[in-house]
Amino acid sequence: MTSRILPSLAALASLLLASCYPYPENQPHKPKAGDKPNPPPLTLAEQAKLQDQQEAQLKADEEKRKQAEANPQALDQPKENTLPPADKEKKTDPPKRVDYDFAKKAPGKEGFVLSPYNNKLIDVRGIASGTLVQDPTYPAAEKKYFRVP
Repeated sequence: MTSRILPSLAALASLLLASCYPYPENQPHKPKAGDKPNPPPLTLAEQAKLQDQQEAQLKADEEKRKQAEANPQALDQPKENTLPPADKEKKTDPPKRVDYDFAKKAPGKEGFVLSPYNNKLIDVRGIASGTLVQDPTYPAAEKKYFRVP
């Protein structure tokens, strides 16, 4: 019994002593392998250029806001001829929908279906009805799909 208590007390004492060790708070940061270096500070000329760009952007935004206040109908009306003619044709064509075949339920086997492509038995337990499933009897390159009945 003492053979179990003494090592436990020694481990507890070493943990307590280790937790009392002071942590140096003001240590300089050591760069790690993945850290990116800080960019160099901007010069006064670069700072002035950046500030001028920001002021120009603010002025342009203010002018747009004033134009919108002066003519609010322009915002409500859709712009015409915003799309090139080729893009308008693409938007009017409905996307082609592919209808997949439904598998047939395997007689006498719950959760199994017969593939509509080769009539092989496929396990679909736990798959909801109407779900699109890839036929595992075909390689992925052929991509044969069917719906679960």
